[in-house]
Amino acid sequence: MGRKIVRQLWVFTILLLVSINLCCNLVHGEPQVPCYFVFGDSLSDTGNNNGLLTLARVNYPPYGIDFPRGPTGRFSNGRNLVDVIAELLGFSHYIPPFATARGLKILEGVNYASGAAGIRDESGRNQLIRISFNQQLLNHQITVNRIASLMRNNRPSAVQYLGKCIYTVGIGTNDYINKYFLPRLYSTSRKYTPDQYAGVLIQEFSEQLRRLYKTGARKIALFGIGAIGSTPFEVDKCGGTNITSLCSAKINSAVQLFNERLKSLVTDLNTNLIDAKFTFIDYFGIGLSSAAASADAPCCEAESETGLCVPFSTPCQNRTQYSFWDAFHPTEISNVVVGRRAYKATLPTDAVPYDISHLAQV
Repeated sequence: MGRKIVRQLWVFTILLLVSINLCCNLVHGEPQVPCYFVFGDSLSDTGNNNGLLTLARVNYPPYGIDFPRGPTGRFSNGRNLVDVIAELLGFSHYIPPFATARGLKILEGVNYASGAAGIRDESGRNQLIRISFNQQLLNHQITVNRIASLMRNNRPSAVQYLGKCIYTVGIGTNDYINKYFLPRLYSTSRKYTPDQYAGVLIQEFSEQLRRLYKTGARKIALFGIGAIGSTPFEVDKCGGTNITSLCSAKINSAVQLFNERLKSLVTDLNTNLIDAKFTFIDYFGIGLSSAAASADAPCCEAESETGLCVPFSTPCQNRTQYSFWDAFHPTEISNVVVGRRAYKATLPTDAVPYDISHLAQV
């Protein structure tokens, strides 16, 4: 009986410390949720790839030229999408990458995203080492165990706590650009039609999301895949600058097959999982409807093979007028636009059934 009381007091103390920390953030805006967990690829990576033997690593200039701490592993000139969302949720700091997250800080969230990662384990292997979504889920289980340990192994309290957090998952791009549309390296496009492949991906993604749900996650925003056929890298590979070319349109059409199935998956998960609150964010639609003046060229000098910025090169000066930072990834201003509309929808189609601001409240 005494041990039970001590354990309950310890859990109360931990939660009190978190509450005090949240209160201390009032100057910056009180966080609307106790924690924020991030899963995904290079659009969300904040440094998990820095120590890996990989081509998908950007901890060098000119990356981070507009970020206060310089090059951190973010695939942008400044903040990335999940940085913007963290700010809008009221956090006074950015969510730390799993590679460096330690101690009580994990109670406020962890970022597991990894450049070149995909839904399928083999996606992106042409980029060498990356942390697939399956491995990200395993890493999250490590965090869940650590949180339970901080609460004196009171797992019910840990699960209840995790159910209040926001989770974002933005993955699937590399299952296309670094797998399906690389026929010289992968046989996937010869085995599956675009519609069949979208079905295969969604089936595996569904199983992975159910595993995430079992760890205690309840408020989960799923980002659809963007118009990757319209990125400077793919447009150039298609042999032209017209984003409506047949080649670009073919890629975007395949991606939209995935996005449509993802919307249906959200409905299915919300219907069949108790207290589940999944929502779909239309990255494709938001991105195309809010493109900057220069939407067909990268701001930095990009390497032809990787699409990443040439190390230590000098980027464009008018970065707020560019949609793309390198040949694949958006500029900070593009991330701000998408992040704001994901948080507070401008159009009914931006977020279904609710945007992230409402997801935080339900």
